Amino acid sequence: MKSGHADLPLHYGKVPIWLAQRMSALGGAIVESIVMEYGRNALLQKLSDPFWFQSLGCVLGMDWHSSGITTSVMGALKGSVNKKSAELGIYICGGRGKYSRQTPSELMVIAEKTGLDGNLLVHNSRLSAKVDNTAIQDGFQLYLHSFVLSMEGDWAVIQQGMNTNERLARRYHWHSPSIKSFVEEPHTFIYGHNQGDILNLTAKAAAPARTGILELTKENPGRIMREVTKLVMPGHHDVRAEDVNLKRLGAVLALAHDNPVNDMESLLLLEGVGPRTIQSLTLVSEIIHGTPSRFSDPARFSFAHGGKDGHPFPVPITVYDESILTLDRAIQKAKMGEKDKSEALKNLSKVAVQLEKDFQPNNRFNDIVQHERDNSWKYEGRTVKGKAKKPKGFDGQLELF
Repeated sequence: MKSGHADLPLHYGKVPIWLAQRMSALGGAIVESIVMEYGRNALLQKLSDPFWFQSLGCVLGMDWHSSGITTSVMGALKGSVNKKSAELGIYICGGRGKYSRQTPSELMVIAEKTGLDGNLLVHNSRLSAKVDNTAIQDGFQLYLHSFVLSMEGDWAVIQQGMNTNERLARRYHWHSPSIKSFVEEPHTFIYGHNQGDILNLTAKAAAPARTGILELTKENPGRIMREVTKLVMPGHHDVRAEDVNLKRLGAVLALAHDNPVNDMESLLLLEGVGPRTIQSLTLVSEIIHGTPSRFSDPARFSFAHGGKDGHPFPVPITVYDESILTLDRAIQKAKMGEKDKSEALKNLSKVAVQLEKDFQPNNRFNDIVQHERDNSWKYEGRTVKGKAKKPKGFDGQLELF
């Protein structure tokens, strides 16, 4: 698996309860859909991909580029997934601050229920944290540690450190099947700002250094990761055209609003779902069914449910709720053997990809953002500052991409 890192501006603040509840509901439904369709290890693999993880945070309505996505997404998933752990076979432990220190006891409880080796799981949890917090001398201090475990014993770790002087965060991703050694290049990804030269005792070239340290200390040396590909999350709060693949976004908007596909109702089987919700559901569908290459522009997924800070537009509450309801209904029907709606949701991302092939966007990105903001009041748009208001003299008409 490839490795990578990206910049994350360090943001503070709390997620309002009206968004936190919806993030938990939609995030839990997305996790359940992935497990049902592709299995538990596929979920762990997605969580170990920082591009996908950032895209998930965007589709859930969090600030599209900030460090707050990590804490909020893991908190939302823990709240919803653990309620269905017996059914899903997925368990989420740890969290931010004091909750991270509860990980060992949580893992031991799970081990008693599942028959897994609790001591080994605790060892892996502590060792992954030690690698990132002690061996990695990159200026980032860990403050979040989340351990996601499957009933088969596979796991993923998502943890994050902060550098208050630089106002930056770095997120670290682990995936147990890809770890050959805790000593040499154990990570799947690093997600954070490049601080220049750092101590890297897990690099292959550092083998002599590791041997020397062992000879001196007679203890296990520190461990660290390599950095290869970069996903740079900029400092600006607004979503700009350069942050988004316009062809991909344009295809989604065209599918939802221009109905370029014949017999859309029979294709989608989503009776009563309006165009704006189709736009959101198409991006949700891609989170569930999209391939890794589809997440190179996480900001695009903020066009599903906006962002709590108002970028690119306020969170459309009625659309968000309809997305949750539609996905939940599809899941429940699929459990009873009726997969029409779940297949319809899968088709949304498939059709969008097909439209992309010959699609030419008109590059009216700023107009699209303004259109969403102007119409936000229709969908009970909301930010941390309050509810969206109807603009004066707006006719609501716009030719989309």
